[in-house]
Amino acid sequence: MSLSRYTEKLNVGLSSIDQQAVDGFVKELISAWDENRQLLVCGNGGSAANALHWVNDFIYGLGCGSGRPGMRAIALSANQAVVTCLGNDIGYEQIFAEQVRVHAQEGDLLVVLSGSGNSENILQAIKAAKTKGARSFAVLGYDGGKALDAADHAVHVNLNDMQIAEDVQLIVGHYIVREMRRKLGIDSL
Repeated sequence: MSLSRYTEKLNVGLSSIDQQAVDGFVKELISAWDENRQLLVCGNGGSAANALHWVNDFIYGLGCGSGRPGMRAIALSANQAVVTCLGNDIGYEQIFAEQVRVHAQEGDLLVVLSGSGNSENILQAIKAAKTKGARSFAVLGYDGGKALDAADHAVHVNLNDMQIAEDVQLIVGHYIVREMRRKLGIDSL
């Protein structure tokens, strides 16, 4: 596949995103930031790396130059000691859910990043968020998997391509930060 063909496929995916779903996500995130609620982000593999990137952008990129601190955010895939402890002691399917049970408070937001939307640890995290009164958002590829219906809100790109799904996760995250800054009257990055 040529780079040109790859970017064409990426553009097809991006153009299929429901703008209203993203706008709703932006609105919810602005409200959470204004109310000092926390953002928890998780994913597996490349999506775990993207979760780290999202958290970086929400902690620093969002507030940068605004005169206010960024959003309280945590990547649930970041602490290797916690992830391996939980995986070993209670099972890999619980590595994110247990952290949600510890960190989440009512009104917080959970974002799951997943290519397939079928990873059991992602689905368990969504369930745990519901029990804590936290709202769940998912950024998904492929057919959205079980997370498409399990999450409170989803941004979905129906393409069977893991790299495109992971590219979309980053692009959506970057767009959201910029749109939040624009809506709040903070100069553009």
